[in-house]
Amino acid sequence: MFIGEYSYTIDQKKRLAVPAKFRKELGKKAIITRGIDNCLVIYTAKEWEKVVERLENLPTAQLDARSFVRIMLSGAVEAELDKLGRVLIPDYLKEYAGLKKEIAVLGISNKIEIWDSAKWQTYKQKTEAEVGDMAERLKELGI
Repeated sequence: MFIGEYSYTIDQKKRLAVPAKFRKELGKKAIITRGIDNCLVIYTAKEWEKVVERLENLPTAQLDARSFVRIMLSGAVEAELDKLGRVLIPDYLKEYAGLKKEIAVLGISNKIEIWDSAKWQTYKQKTEAEVGDMAERLKELGI
């Protein structure tokens, strides 16, 4: 399970270090793709298979489903961790997420999210201010 928030930087060669605590579970290969909220998501190969299976079961006759599948799958790239635990972030994904130099790496249960640090701080402050209201709305789901 991936949990926690870490601060890193992207180097000049567009490589991002994965937190040491995440490397063993992630393995040598991972899948990076576009995430929701203009972040990137890193999945283990095993978890990615589950995501693809769910995507393949969406109704292809529905425009939103087709569009979502296209964006998720066309944006995906297989990445190998180098000896120092770094992954290469392709330009198109870096641009999608608006990644600059300072990066927030978040463990979110079965995936890792990659955010531009400034965007993450803005999102986090807004969400933290609303967490009480969110909890109230989610109580019907047993949260």
